[in-house]
Amino acid sequence: MAKKQNKPTLAEALRNNLKAAKEISRVCPGLFSSLVTANALESLLNYIFIFITARLLNELVSFGRAGVLIRWGVLGAAAVLIVEMTVWYFFRRYQLLEEVSREAIERLYMEKLFGMDFADLDKHSTHDLLAQIRQNERSAGFGFGAVPGILSDLVYSLTSVFGGIGLTVTLFTSKVTSDGPLKLLNSPLIVLAAIVMLMGISYLIGSLNKKGETVRTRAQELSAASNRVRDTFSKLGRSVQGAADIRLYRQERIALHHVRSKDAYGPGGSVDRLVLSNVGVLFGLSQGGQMLFTGGAFLLICLKALGGAFAIGSVTQYAGALALVNHTISNLFGTAGRLTTNASYLRTAFSFFDIPNAMVQGTIPTEKRSDREYDVEFKNVSFKYPGAETWALQKLNVRFKVGARYAVVGENGSGKTTFIKLLSRLYDPQEGQILLNGIDVRKYDYREYLDLFSVVFQDFQLFSQPLGANVAGTDEYDPERVKKALEDAGFSGRLSELPKGLETCLYHDFGDDGVSISGGEAQKIAIARALYKNAPFLILDEPTAALDPIAEADIYAHLGGIVGDRTAIFISHRLSSCRFCDEILVFGDGKIVQRGTHEALLKDINGKYAALWNAQAQYYTE
Repeated sequence: MAKKQNKPTLAEALRNNLKAAKEISRVCPGLFSSLVTANALESLLNYIFIFITARLLNELVSFGRAGVLIRWGVLGAAAVLIVEMTVWYFFRRYQLLEEVSREAIERLYMEKLFGMDFADLDKHSTHDLLAQIRQNERSAGFGFGAVPGILSDLVYSLTSVFGGIGLTVTLFTSKVTSDGPLKLLNSPLIVLAAIVMLMGISYLIGSLNKKGETVRTRAQELSAASNRVRDTFSKLGRSVQGAADIRLYRQERIALHHVRSKDAYGPGGSVDRLVLSNVGVLFGLSQGGQMLFTGGAFLLICLKALGGAFAIGSVTQYAGALALVNHTISNLFGTAGRLTTNASYLRTAFSFFDIPNAMVQGTIPTEKRSDREYDVEFKNVSFKYPGAETWALQKLNVRFKVGARYAVVGENGSGKTTFIKLLSRLYDPQEGQILLNGIDVRKYDYREYLDLFSVVFQDFQLFSQPLGANVAGTDEYDPERVKKALEDAGFSGRLSELPKGLETCLYHDFGDDGVSISGGEAQKIAIARALYKNAPFLILDEPTAALDPIAEADIYAHLGGIVGDRTAIFISHRLSSCRFCDEILVFGDGKIVQRGTHEALLKDINGKYAALWNAQAQYYTE
């Protein structure tokens, strides 16, 4: 929920909402120009009716000239027709763009997430912040999605107020012509007192309405937790993944309990108590104030008309205009309250969008070497994750021999995956240097440096898109290269069974013609993707974790030929896969505690590698 402290000023609220509108306009151009035009003209349309009606009545009462009446009638009809058609066009355009804007706002978040430093994306705080923003938008109805509606109401109200003022100025400047007590209405002090009184009542109405809107907003905030519980548990009924557990353990009892006990809208709930407390009184007083304003305005109009200040047609003009101004001012204050409230929520949204990209991008282009002679070295590298107290890696020193195959082993939490994330520059170390051909990697162009690595992480991502596009990472690809990569990864048998070959869509997210694949098949596709990229460094983090022993043996039997002249690094818990590697790096407590060949490391019976090997070997020898 939006924080109560440091409530935004009206100026800050306007800046925040306009800033959000500018961002929305960038991805959805034309939305706000249509909004402003449609609402400004629609608000003025009411005053066109009032003005033309007043002219017709004045002519009827005073002279009754047919030609003048026809001219005013034609002019009024033409003006209404033109404005109405223009309003319809822009309002319809705005409605269509408003639908598009919802997707456009989603695109804003996507752009930010895709362009964010991995170090920030990997933080729990970033995802907590994004979850809070989503919760604000869904449950409270505030944030970027509320900006078009709020600005729409603001433009309509402001245009209506100024239009109404334009039509009522002469009410205060027109002079009473008859003699008697009504002559006092010509006094500047009386005129000023009338204006002050009407403005004071308008301010009171607006303040009451604003407080009422504040209570209503508070009710929305109180319901946020209730909505979150309801949304979370209601999804369980539609979940296929958890359906078996829910039925076996009758977990629906937990869901129904929380949905019922945390219902903010139910009898005696937090929203129910709040609404019954004072929101009705506030809005009731606001309505009473509007009646008082209308009564005072009508009294002034009637007295001046009685004194001969203007004709009967002008009475309708002033009465209609002031009634609209009165209603609009009330709405304007309510809109100002929503504007300020939304600014608080936008603070949270902008704290996400304003997360800076702190990672140094570098400018030096990497060498384009056909011989893959890229020398990488870690020199006294230490790293700890943001907010962590202990070092994930400490004083790491290692240099990779070009074209060699390395195995990285160790217990969970020993620093293996962190080591790979530093090597591929998803993170930068706090201490020490990582060198590429003798130059700190932070000096190289970031994108070009990433192109040196093909990595298969444990939590790799495949899309519900054609198989070929998944392997190539793009819709345009070389089919023969894709097939070769899939064959090398052991997927050729499954490929021959797919109905559309490389054009077969994975999964069923976008249609029923997709195919389901197992975890092991997905892992083979991920390996094929790494092979297709053909980068100088091939890194596989648990590449066969989802494969059965036969498929794993087949992969490793051919991996030597697949790797070719690349420098390859394999992270694995299955030490049997380490035998074919030139060197094994054994990690422990963020350090390399042993290194050497499989045979050499086994000879050190007191070493970490021998202990890990023997712990696994017993399951295959007993």
